[in-house]
Amino acid sequence: MPDSPLDLLLLPTWLVPVEPSAVVLRDHALGIRNGQIALIAPRAEALRQSAREIRELPECLLAPGLVNAHGHAAMTLLRGIADDLPLMSWLHEHIWPAEHRWVDENFVRDGTSLAIAEQIRGGISCFADMYFHPQIAARCVHDAGIRAQITIPVLDFPVPGALNPAESLRKGLQLFDDLKQHPRIRIAFGPHAPYTVPDAVLEEIRILADELDAGIQMHVHETAREVQDSLQQHSQRPLARLANLGLLSPRFQAVHMTQIEDEDLALLVEHNCSVIHCPESNLKLASGFCPVERLWQAGVNVAIGTDGAASNNDLDLLGETRTAALLAKAVAGSATALNAHSALRMATLNGARALGLDNLIGSLEVGKLADLVAFDLSGLAQQPVYDPVSQLLYASSRDCVKHLWVGGRQLLDERRLTRMDETALIARARAWGERIASQ
Repeated sequence: MPDSPLDLLLLPTWLVPVEPSAVVLRDHALGIRNGQIALIAPRAEALRQSAREIRELPECLLAPGLVNAHGHAAMTLLRGIADDLPLMSWLHEHIWPAEHRWVDENFVRDGTSLAIAEQIRGGISCFADMYFHPQIAARCVHDAGIRAQITIPVLDFPVPGALNPAESLRKGLQLFDDLKQHPRIRIAFGPHAPYTVPDAVLEEIRILADELDAGIQMHVHETAREVQDSLQQHSQRPLARLANLGLLSPRFQAVHMTQIEDEDLALLVEHNCSVIHCPESNLKLASGFCPVERLWQAGVNVAIGTDGAASNNDLDLLGETRTAALLAKAVAGSATALNAHSALRMATLNGARALGLDNLIGSLEVGKLADLVAFDLSGLAQQPVYDPVSQLLYASSRDCVKHLWVGGRQLLDERRLTRMDETALIARARAWGERIASQ
């Protein structure tokens, strides 16, 4: 029986599958059927296929949708509220008090929706969120059509939506059960950091994560002070403490990791953990430098995240990836460190792997879900195009994002959101800004 017609046939100038690496296909086409990639073939061959819709994408680079592997989505509403401060002052004196005062379900709904729209506009098809009221964030993800990992926030003090870790975990397990069959949402555990979660709670999280085969995302080795405090209080570095508690595994997502000694690298390699690099937040908070090239050469999976808009101050993963590539060269002292193709891999397939989704997304391969982004490289500042991936990373901004599909459904068309009201989102964000600034 012949195959049914393709739902959509895309005809870009360049197609970058990411896997295999460093490959650029010119004048190839990609076909979508039932939300999956059903065809990748030369243009002439593809045009012999039956398709319900054929879309020309001249001067566009078609790539996997970007994966923002770490962030705090609703913190878009705190963008710029406490700039130019070190991490602990930023947290204790500004962010945590503001969250205590303002964060409720409405805040999370409006802030997460704003973040989703910004990310779609920037070519992000999947993001990881670590914030309060995760059930509200999950509802926003469901409505918007994007893909996400939503983590259950756990800290050893009352937070918005939960009086203690036990309540956080109880509500989180209910959310996990409610969404276990959702096609676009994964639930994971989000203990904030080693210094905010005690051993007993971390051991409980390990047991639950093992039982549910769920990911664990955690801020780890973000600053030198965190490591020094751990040595004084626990007589071991934070990552070693987590290893002794059994938390490290291929499902463990270590965010930041700016402080890495040989013993830390050995643990990451031994347990096959992923590191999520957030260079611009680390730079802005003067937290340190993640040695990306050293991790890469050791075989550690390194993904990239924007962190929250309160410490970045944007959710621009393409810009973040450029910063990561440039910073990696400076830290390694080598101009060949983290080349453009490797950097794009870090923002796509490596992010998918960190979130346990690399069998579904992160590269353009037949059978994978059709999470795709089309970048327009026709601009004045991008000419001439020798290597389109280099032009994307080093000469383009997120303004070149033209189209985005998640599971074959178009969420951005000619730079316009198809399922979200941009005017309403801006109005709600401004209203929050006026309320918060007036107090």
